[in-house]
Amino acid sequence: MTTQNQTQWNLDPTHSEIQFKVKHLVISTVTGNFNSFTAAIHQTSENWENSQIEFTAEINSIDTNNTDRDNHLKSAEFFDAEQFPTLNFKSTSFLSKGNNKFDLTGDLTIKGTTNTITLAAELGGEMVDPWGNHKVGFEINGEIVREEFGLTWNAVTEAGGVVVGPVVKLHGNVQFVKG
Repeated sequence: MTTQNQTQWNLDPTHSEIQFKVKHLVISTVTGNFNSFTAAIHQTSENWENSQIEFTAEINSIDTNNTDRDNHLKSAEFFDAEQFPTLNFKSTSFLSKGNNKFDLTGDLTIKGTTNTITLAAELGGEMVDPWGNHKVGFEINGEIVREEFGLTWNAVTEAGGVVVGPVVKLHGNVQFVKG
């Protein structure tokens, strides 16, 4: 939908991925994905500044390549997918830093807790695909402290270390189609 002041862009899920990374035993990193998510951009200016971005991920789509770990993450000890089936992000600002780089600030809600975060976004470019669809791509990076969102489960090893690190790195490569 295009209006005089706004262009709607919808996620192209077949060309998008959302990942998270967290330290395990403080010696290695575990990577996970959300396999089911939606997003939209409401573009309000030609240079993308002040566009509004919304994102939702299905907790039950968590995939860390380990079924037992995935089930633990979906349980009440972590995300509590039964009570909180999605995590949500809604932007409050999208400010240009020049050179196709932006600060994406917004409210992230996980497990019923909402905090404001800022992510780094980079415009990869715009292109018309072979089927005439106008596409745009962004790469997004950032991190959160999981305990600030109620993700507090942990265990202490025999040596006194923790099983799960406090910082979660977020990474997304997302492509949108003008809708």
